[in-house]
Amino acid sequence: MAAIAVIGTGYVGLVSGTCLADFGNRVTCVDSDAGKIESLRNGIIPIYESGLEDLVRANVRAGRLFFTTDTARTVRQSDAVFIAVGTPPRDDGGADLQYVESAARDIGRAMENYTVIVDKSTVPIGTARRVRRWVEEELSIRRAGVPFDVVSNPEFLREGTAVYDFTHPDRVVIGSESEKARELMKEVYRSLYLNETPYIETNLESAEMIKYASNAFLAVKIGYINEIANLCEKVGADVQDVAKAMGRDGRIGAKFLHPGPGYGGSCFPKDTRAIAAAGRENHSPLSIIEAAIAANEKQKTAMVEKIETGLGGPGSLNGKTIAILGLSFKQNTDDMRESPAIDICRNLVKKGARLRLSDPAAFAEAKWRLADIEQNCFYAENEYLAAEGAHALAILTPWNQYRGLDLGRIKSLFSNPKTGPDAKTARPCFFDFRNIYKREDVEAAGLAYWGVGK
Repeated sequence: MAAIAVIGTGYVGLVSGTCLADFGNRVTCVDSDAGKIESLRNGIIPIYESGLEDLVRANVRAGRLFFTTDTARTVRQSDAVFIAVGTPPRDDGGADLQYVESAARDIGRAMENYTVIVDKSTVPIGTARRVRRWVEEELSIRRAGVPFDVVSNPEFLREGTAVYDFTHPDRVVIGSESEKARELMKEVYRSLYLNETPYIETNLESAEMIKYASNAFLAVKIGYINEIANLCEKVGADVQDVAKAMGRDGRIGAKFLHPGPGYGGSCFPKDTRAIAAAGRENHSPLSIIEAAIAANEKQKTAMVEKIETGLGGPGSLNGKTIAILGLSFKQNTDDMRESPAIDICRNLVKKGARLRLSDPAAFAEAKWRLADIEQNCFYAENEYLAAEGAHALAILTPWNQYRGLDLGRIKSLFSNPKTGPDAKTARPCFFDFRNIYKREDVEAAGLAYWGVGK
């Protein structure tokens, strides 16, 4: 059993620390926020993640998981220290490493015995060597010759399924130049090793690149299918049939071929911009990734234009009420970081619309992220309350409860539409931006169906 410190109790740190404790390690999660640590000690979980609360409580009860603000003491008592702090984007798209540097220097000021320092945060290529330098600088100030190694061990967690992803990974990436460090990492992940999880052992730079390259590829795939969807609309094709056939090709695969309003979240937008910035900095521009970033922004704008077209064309949004179902960037999370809903809602309001918003988990975050348009927003307790008096409804996040709507009830709740080229025949609009309904079912309920790529 390894003694592990995890610096940072955000999404990655809390999930990683809890799951490592569940593997049988003794894990102490460290954070400078005393209030957050006290809440965690009391079993209050600050993030919405399926299964995490029960796992935290189980491992605390088992005496394997602890929470503290005392970084120095925790570092001195640990075999491995995981850095899992935030790396927010800079104005130029690159990653801000101030929190990583602070954690590295704290480690250098505290450690007394051989320690493996693990970069778990998503960081630019070359960060592990910077971490080594920062630690060495602190050791030099102390005139301490404490041995240590640095490992790059990127995470591949999907919000909403993070606990499962950590405990059932496709691979574990270990970037290191030290056999001793690699052996300790295998002990840390012993449960996975026994289950024959593939290990990718490589150097520091390759491990860092694997994370960025993986996320950027998936973002490109989403951007690609969104552009194909837009073309399908122009030529009369159905993107769902196209994507299904494409996905049957083993060289392509079916995942991430679902068109929608654009990608969001804590990873894809930040990581694509960061790797694109790295390309520019190293005079090796990544034009495909740059194009995917631009396409994603364009996709969000296209959704607003689609709603405007459905309601009668330019200027038709002024004075209209739109029901928005889903604010988080994906289902099963309350995370609205870079959610397409943010830009879509703001642009609808900018064009004169009022919004009735629904989401099972994201209201607390929505109320401060959308504070600039709060005068035009009503937060509805459920999807049917959101539809009351609306002229149209748009599904932005495919929460399960939005997949089985009573369409007749939705129709009855809508305002009588006075839009379209012929107000006598116009029907209220149902904008299915996740393609989870069949056109014939929506139209049978007396609603005008608008999908993506259909």
